[in-house]
Amino acid sequence: MENPKSPPRRKKTARFAEIAALAGVSIATVDRVLNERDSCAPKTREKVVAAARELAIPRVLPDTRHGLLHIDIVLPDNQTPFFKGLNLAFERAVAMLDKRLVVHRLWTPETDAAALLKALGPRRYRRHGLIVSAPDTDAVRSALQAARERDEQVTMVVTRVDGVAGAHYVGIDNHAAGRTAGYLLGRWCPQPGRVLVLSSRRDYRGHLERSLGCQQVLTERFPHLRGQLDMHETLDDADKCYWAVSQALREGPPLVGIYNTGAGSPGIRAALERFAQSKVCWVTHEISDDHRQYLQEGILDVAIDQDPATQAFRSLQHVLTALGMAPPDRTQAQEGEFRLYFAENLHTQPYLTARSR
Repeated sequence: MENPKSPPRRKKTARFAEIAALAGVSIATVDRVLNERDSCAPKTREKVVAAARELAIPRVLPDTRHGLLHIDIVLPDNQTPFFKGLNLAFERAVAMLDKRLVVHRLWTPETDAAALLKALGPRRYRRHGLIVSAPDTDAVRSALQAARERDEQVTMVVTRVDGVAGAHYVGIDNHAAGRTAGYLLGRWCPQPGRVLVLSSRRDYRGHLERSLGCQQVLTERFPHLRGQLDMHETLDDADKCYWAVSQALREGPPLVGIYNTGAGSPGIRAALERFAQSKVCWVTHEISDDHRQYLQEGILDVAIDQDPATQAFRSLQHVLTALGMAPPDRTQAQEGEFRLYFAENLHTQPYLTARSR
């Protein structure tokens, strides 16, 4: 006996009729697709499932695709702790994917533009999704736009390439991260002096956005540091970082702050220990094992962390959602967020807990 207070149940045919009207098919076709009673053309399945999803039908919807789906993950062959962590995160995430998904992980030398463009170009298999971290160049932009025109779902991680219609970016707001670094340096450096900005690579938009964000907020809010900024491209090389910091400490106005947008921190630490006569405020990126040590020693002041594991998960989540294999995750944190680590809020888990590429 039904509870008189409960709302009346809607008939399945009435609900199927709404889907059929929206999809432009018959009720019988809706029944065959949603209950997987018989085969239908792929386009018909996609229309029915899309209509059911738009109407928020409270049921598990069938997969609209058959066969294997190929996803490429193209990353630079960069041996910094961050990219090692990102590779490890992708390795773990891929292991949990549906067996119908074939994930190809590709690494290209950062100095070999031709190898990168080849990896972004057409493959011997039908590629459905592309996850990539690449410099913002005209050639890369054209290659990604061509991938979109082949109906590939393109998601960029770590750094964006502007001007690619229909592509998606998963990562922190690098401009805001740079402004945060500038704000902290401005508050921590009350005396007039110079801030040294070390930019890993100027062809990666993420590093450029960080550097410019730092310079902007120093100019806008901390005039005692205005016009005394240097910017060096280090390519994540510890020796280049050592040379830039040691030269800044020995020449010119007093060096009061350092902002490093990439890696190479052992060189910064060595130069500070050898040449610094007083405390130099230092802001960098990622809570790697060496940065955790420098924070504990008091030589590093803050690490801005972008959480590679979250970027790996969100990029795969976006591709799967675009392919109709996963619902949008509306519970996840806002895109663009990053974390600040000081000596007082460090966790003890190692940055790299297993061997990664």
